[in-house]
Amino acid sequence: MRSSTTLKRLFSARERGFFVLLDPDRPLDLESLFSEINPREDVKAILVGTSFLANDDFRGFVRRVKALSQKPVIIFPGGWTQLAPEADGILLLSLISGRNPEFLIGEHVRAAPHIRAMGLEAWPTAYILVESGRITAVEYVSNTKPIPRGKVDILAAHVMAAELLGFKAVYLEAGSGALEPVPPEMVKAARRATDLPLIVGGGIRSREQAAEAFEAGADFVVVGTAVEQTGKML
Repeated sequence: MRSSTTLKRLFSARERGFFVLLDPDRPLDLESLFSEINPREDVKAILVGTSFLANDDFRGFVRRVKALSQKPVIIFPGGWTQLAPEADGILLLSLISGRNPEFLIGEHVRAAPHIRAMGLEAWPTAYILVESGRITAVEYVSNTKPIPRGKVDILAAHVMAAELLGFKAVYLEAGSGALEPVPPEMVKAARRATDLPLIVGGGIRSREQAAEAFEAGADFVVVGTAVEQTGKML
């Protein structure tokens, strides 16, 4: 394993900020985007990944992003094929809101030998889908149901289970292109349920929505679709 502890430093610092999610299948002017992102102190990391990958050169995309980025580049995998040794680490996502064994453990078993061989720093992350107002790509591809909006008791129980199982972070996800972001009351419920680093993403298209998530208890807010559509950071 490589000696780097980029993710450990990032999550231990708990400095609130943004993660920018880049989809390898989306056309983006990366040079222009990074000229804006790199000076931003509130952007803490770049995530690279997608629910359904059509690009046949994932590693090449990561390599290009890594060359441009002054922020840590972290793989946000939709499956075991989305791996690249050039990245600073990987969020090892387990979709604990669903009951599909492939995304609870199956993909991880396939990925594990490659992650070890690449020396990637892995951060075990409990991935929890929340109903967003439409069927999102991650819901469709994973064949799992999200937690209904407003069911704070169910969400809190999942978050508690994640901590008891030894996960190192919790990711609340409304899904790429979600109509509505994760409700603030559900973010608050997750925050009350654990002191683990809390990531919130999906459907966040404005600074106001991001501020609501931070105020509710998110450590990191993920923006992706808004960046794709405008070519600019919030």
